[in-house]
Amino acid sequence: MKVKSKITIYVIAIAAVLAYGTVGTYLLGRYGNFNINIDSPITALYFTIVTISTVGYGDITPVTAIGRVFVIVLIISGLSIFLSAVTTLSGDFLSERVEKLYHNTSIVNRKLLNNHIVLIGYDITNALIAERLKKQRRNFIIITKDKVLADKLKDRDYNVFLADYTRKGDMEKFMLNKATDVVIDLRDSSKSVYVVLVVKKLSKNPKVSVIVRDNDIESHLEDLEVDSIINPATLAADALTQVLDKDQDAASKPNKE
Repeated sequence: MKVKSKITIYVIAIAAVLAYGTVGTYLLGRYGNFNINIDSPITALYFTIVTISTVGYGDITPVTAIGRVFVIVLIISGLSIFLSAVTTLSGDFLSERVEKLYHNTSIVNRKLLNNHIVLIGYDITNALIAERLKKQRRNFIIITKDKVLADKLKDRDYNVFLADYTRKGDMEKFMLNKATDVVIDLRDSSKSVYVVLVVKKLSKNPKVSVIVRDNDIESHLEDLEVDSIINPATLAADALTQVLDKDQDAASKPNKE
């Protein structure tokens, strides 16, 4: 829901609480439910605002059970709506400001994208790649869907973008046709297939590498003719197997005296 719509809803809710408090106070105050006779809507509105704001001057107080119940409902409903409005709207305004900042920054940076490396996702492998590329002062960007992660990476001076990498509309903004390499490293390997399809639709130029941790996904990626498919578990197993083979060969050879 947009901020303007939320503001309208909260304005209506606040007006309803004020109306409830004013009318209720005015009616009850005319029949001895308060310590003084409330004979004007202005006085009733004054009591309502003082009550909701928790100022509580004490000049007007309920003296009957029905009056106290009315005031309890007024306080609970009024405070709930006001607190909800403040927290929700302030959070939305901040969110919009942050998104606008990302949007403006992204527009400037996209104009500079050329012969760049695109890291999609930020799991273990891409994190290490990004660190090394930064040390080498290479031209690269990181694309993630995680706002919290994006904030942290921006604090570390990474060129990071917020986008849904499974949607062509989001990804076409990153000039993949001018990229040299695309490395996909997602925690959920199943999404890699969709990302590869999107990347291939937008550009046939870059070399596409995918980090996977699932053999079934690996077979699907092979069907898509991905340039490089890297399974860390498989690489580790191959390397360890070679070490074990060498150790076994060395142990089987007779010792020369």
